[in-house]
Amino acid sequence: MSPMQRIYKFPEEILKRVAAPVETIDGKLVAFLDEMAKTMYAAPGVGLAAPQVGVSERAIVLDCDSGEERAEGRGRGLLKLINPQIVEVEGALVWEEGCLSVVDFTAEVERAARVLVQAFTPEQKEIRIEAEGLLAVALQHEIDHLDGKLFIDRISRLKRDLYKRKVRKLQREGRFDEAAAKSPVVHI
Repeated sequence: MSPMQRIYKFPEEILKRVAAPVETIDGKLVAFLDEMAKTMYAAPGVGLAAPQVGVSERAIVLDCDSGEERAEGRGRGLLKLINPQIVEVEGALVWEEGCLSVVDFTAEVERAARVLVQAFTPEQKEIRIEAEGLLAVALQHEIDHLDGKLFIDRISRLKRDLYKRKVRKLQREGRFDEAAAKSPVVHI
């Protein structure tokens, strides 16, 4: 098994960029999505977007299952989506979110309760996914990454500023990487 890909952390610049559409679905992209899935499972996380591993392209992986197969990195709920876009939203819900790119922090975020997402699979099939609950939240969270947004961009300015100060303090004290490694949060 290859090593886990590096996960970029706030405030790294790549996380603020709007990702480019994937132009070609080929073996290289399929292998990259496989590596992203391995990284997501190892982290552990529910989802991972290409910009989080340093590639500014519109591709995500996610798995909202919680069973034994997921724990072993072979979840049946694994989705690999290329150029996903939300085409319909309905309702609202509030969900406690964390993120592999946002160290040691969670917050309640308001999202659409139901979404319809259109995307391509690695097999070049166009699909539509109707989702609610955790899957709806995870899809919105990962697509936000493709648009250069983090979940902290969706919380109050006060909470966001407090988090930014915490990150700066950890960086000044040389404890940022240590905090990232110890983060007990289950990440979307």
